Amino acid sequence: MIKYIKNTSKILILPALALSVLSSCSDLEVEETDSLLVTNFEGIQTAEEAASSVTAMYNQINGYIGDQANLFALSEVTTDELLVPTRGSDWGDNGIWRQLHQHTWTPDHQYITTVWNQWNELQLTASEVLDSRSASSEASKGDASFLRALGMYVILDNYGQVPFRDTNADPLEDPAVLTGSEAVDFIVADLETAISLLPATAPDGETVAASKSAARYLLAKVMLNKHIFNGSGTADAADMNRVVSLVDEINGDGFGLVAGYFDIFKADTDQETIFWVKTSVGNRIWNGLHYNLTTPDQAGGWNGFSTLAEFYDIFEGDANSNVEGGDQEERRGYVPSAGKPAGIDGTTDKDADGLADGSNIGFGFLIGQQFAPNGDELTDRGTSPLNFTRDFTNATNGEKSLVENSEVTGIRVIKYHPQYGEFAEHEIFFRYSDAHLMKAEAIMRSGGDPTTLVNELRVLRGAEPLATVTEQDLLDERGRELYAEFWRRNDMIRFGQYTKDWEFKDPSAIGDTNKQLFPIPATQIILNPNLVQNPGY
Repeated sequence: MIKYIKNTSKILILPALALSVLSSCSDLEVEETDSLLVTNFEGIQTAEEAASSVTAMYNQINGYIGDQANLFALSEVTTDELLVPTRGSDWGDNGIWRQLHQHTWTPDHQYITTVWNQWNELQLTASEVLDSRSASSEASKGDASFLRALGMYVILDNYGQVPFRDTNADPLEDPAVLTGSEAVDFIVADLETAISLLPATAPDGETVAASKSAARYLLAKVMLNKHIFNGSGTADAADMNRVVSLVDEINGDGFGLVAGYFDIFKADTDQETIFWVKTSVGNRIWNGLHYNLTTPDQAGGWNGFSTLAEFYDIFEGDANSNVEGGDQEERRGYVPSAGKPAGIDGTTDKDADGLADGSNIGFGFLIGQQFAPNGDELTDRGTSPLNFTRDFTNATNGEKSLVENSEVTGIRVIKYHPQYGEFAEHEIFFRYSDAHLMKAEAIMRSGGDPTTLVNELRVLRGAEPLATVTEQDLLDERGRELYAEFWRRNDMIRFGQYTKDWEFKDPSAIGDTNKQLFPIPATQIILNPNLVQNPGY
């Protein structure tokens, strides 16, 4: 169980500039007034300015979500789902990636600090739009309520305490700190407002802004995690019933499960996508692919992100092979033996060889030999076969290691695909399969049987139905459906498995529940003596 600090003191939020200056210097004396974000705020004067602020906030989260570092790294690389081994000098970065996977991060970790700054900035801007003195339209208030709730949710989930500045308060007052039930209640109230004011947008592939369904999804996510956030450790039946009703309402809005797993991640209209952001999916495609997996527009991948064999093994299929046409469930994907004809599903052929660009690159989990568009076996940058392995081993002595890996160690992960746009601006953040599984989990946590709901999804994905569904089955199903979509850390904490052992985790971190919250950034602690650091840091 996560222990959230109950603190009625005030804390300070720093502007990004002040943080960057402090993080690059030492022995600085900083006055508290330097940390005030709001000075003599008198409201946003016109409805147009408020709408512009809303647009700016949506643009901000484009970068927050599209990044391969920061929130994505905290959500995925700190789990059994993704890791970034060091290959020679590549991806060393002073150990910043290894620390996340091994749970050896410190309060000054760059990504932990950046996430704190980004999502707190989002909620403050939203508060300015929602201020009673601002000339914001009802539409802008709906968006701002959703965005403030989203920002506060991210901070609560990752840090356990949420700084909140009341824009009506004296600028000299320190921001309040919301924790536990108080923070949940605030987020829920914002989301209820958002549901009442946002448009009831059905799937259309064009609307980037949030809808009633997006607010309902986030509210369901809050209610599902409420017993973690408030420290009770036991889900309340009324909260779980609310999750079920919210998902049913989303379904009533026109969203639902769809067949064709990897088609969901095209930049097309579908009933799965509840909320997407207009940001490039290039990071999701290229950060794990080898340098010699190329397209006419992209000269190879970055050869970093991979998955653990133990996570890959929760999928149905051969442990050592994932070839096209093999006996594996759809979500595990496949490795093609050559490229496909151009023109399929709108694909192009810029090489004029008759093959769709990038169609020799696989879907899902890439293991074993990789192939060129003409079917030739690819090699690494030397002359060795480009044959991705299950294990991460030191290239010198062959021992398992996160450092000094060769170019081919590790199973690679890819859901968005280059043949549909190497850097297409369409990344999914909320989708219906997640909501469907949230409903199944809520039913289980309130004493019901989720088997029918889980099997409905499994059959759609080409997996064998389960006779019964345990908690482990449900966590595994969420892993199979939602890998690399920001939710693994959150899920593992809720199911009590974030502190378990996995390959390369530091032994001292195994069973350490303090790791379920990230530290408040060191710069914040220095500047605000009222801020209480999370336990263990």
